[in-house]
Amino acid sequence: MPDDARAKNPATLVLLPGLDGTDVFFRPLLAALPEWITPMVVQFPTAGANDYPDLLRLIRSALKNTSDCYVLGWSFAGPLALMLADAEPNKVRGVILASTFVRPPRRIFALFRWAAVTPMVWMIRAGKRLPVWLFRGSADRLRQDKTETWTRVGTGMIAARIRTLLKVDARALLRDCPRRVLCLAGSHDGIVPHHNVEEIVRLQPSAAVRLIAGHHFAIYTNPNAAAAAITEYMRSQEE
Repeated sequence: MPDDARAKNPATLVLLPGLDGTDVFFRPLLAALPEWITPMVVQFPTAGANDYPDLLRLIRSALKNTSDCYVLGWSFAGPLALMLADAEPNKVRGVILASTFVRPPRRIFALFRWAAVTPMVWMIRAGKRLPVWLFRGSADRLRQDKTETWTRVGTGMIAARIRTLLKVDARALLRDCPRRVLCLAGSHDGIVPHHNVEEIVRLQPSAAVRLIAGHHFAIYTNPNAAAAAITEYMRSQEE
């Protein structure tokens, strides 16, 4: 079906964000998607309970008037995408796992879950942003976007979400996922290393893997490549 015909029957793509829980780092990708894909970003609360079960209830409520959709879970939200597919098998038509994992991305970190407290995470968060502030001009998009997430989302919430992901195990959900899975990964992701992609394929051999040039934020820094992979996947499911 050509894209002009698809535009008359758009497909909904639900996007679930990473640790920041906002739409900020999805914006370049949203601009690169074709018109026949209708994006819907479910943003996470900046206060209150943010464990996976709490967020799953939020997502399901947001989708109560959506008859069918594809779901993309980025980083922290990869397990959430699988949870949604399991909870809404008649609604979710496909699952896209982007720069993500089904268990803590570095297993050893799970042993230090107790250290994911606000002061420690604040120092790590500040350390990662310092080079951006020092070496990028005030008009730089990455600097502006990181500043926005820093302003919108407190470090305490980031720490809580880190503690949540360090105890997750979504292997059974992936193994039993009733929908075809697309795995998107940055070619040089140092935050979610490639062994997480290998585990996804081991658990779900039918999963398609697409590597995007870039690091953990590849779908943000290389949005055209990400959009092309997503479009190809969704087009194949629609035919």
